[in-house]
Amino acid sequence: MIARRLGRVAYEPTWRAMQAFNLARTPQSGDQLWHVEHPPVFTLGLAGRREHVLAPGGIPVVSTDRGGQVTYHGPGQAVCYVLMDLRRAGYGVRELVRRLEQSLIDTLADYRIEGARRAGMPGVYVDDAKIAAIGLRVARGGTYHGIALNVDMDLDPFSRIDPCGYPGLAATRLADHGVRDSIGQAHERLELHLRKCLIQS
Repeated sequence: MIARRLGRVAYEPTWRAMQAFNLARTPQSGDQLWHVEHPPVFTLGLAGRREHVLAPGGIPVVSTDRGGQVTYHGPGQAVCYVLMDLRRAGYGVRELVRRLEQSLIDTLADYRIEGARRAGMPGVYVDDAKIAAIGLRVARGGTYHGIALNVDMDLDPFSRIDPCGYPGLAATRLADHGVRDSIGQAHERLELHLRKCLIQS
């Protein structure tokens, strides 16, 4: 599994690059993790309803091809896109989501933060607030899109949407729990657990 650290990049060109990678994938193509940060953007999944975007203001809204509803990406959030050959991995989408959630829970545990799943609501939560989101696309047996962990970002834009389609869903971040790691350090820790969770049998 190859890791690429792409820095802060615009959302839409990165999404199009993921699509192109997946379209060009062959059985010999290696799996990749793309570590990025995005400028402020709201993204609306395939099931997304525009009424869940309450007050976008000057933040662009991009309709994309991942699953799920609306979320926010911005500086201070560690985004990792998971480009995998799911057939080669030998498990399905539900198991992939479980493994991604576990990688996030294990990352939080490194910081002595207890993360949890919520039934029917993919992602990871601390108490009643969402700290990490998951959104995926599977096409031609390959995955793209991935996970987003709130590290030290402005959370106000989450109040301008119904996060993941849930009115009033609170957001939290590592910084709220005393973590002072940089975005790069958070990416490194997250990658360690992603590799362990995605590759294990």
